[in-house]
Amino acid sequence: MAKYESVIIARQDLGAAQVNSMIEELTAVLSSEGGEVVKVDNWGLKNLAYRIKKNRKGYYVLLNIIAPAKAVTEYERRVRLNEDIIRYMTVRVDDFNNEVASDEETTDNVDAE
Repeated sequence: MAKYESVIIARQDLGAAQVNSMIEELTAVLSSEGGEVVKVDNWGLKNLAYRIKKNRKGYYVLLNIIAPAKAVTEYERRVRLNEDIIRYMTVRVDDFNNEVASDEETTDNVDAE
């Protein structure tokens, strides 16, 4: 099965509990189609670079998925139908990126050069 990374941006007026329940529903869709969500990384509420559907902020969630293409197709269909999700992007990857670079680490590297 292929590996995918999917980033979802949910509306800013949702609560954290609502976002978590939405992610659980999408995880159930993938599981029913023969896939699995390896990791869920909730980035929280962040500012958007520009307004999207009258929203200035959004809840960002990253999903690491191992699933067949059929499962990802159904997952993306459900994401498109969900009005609480303002943007999403799913890409196929060779391997998951487990490194988390904090802002302090990136600024330290710039100062050293």
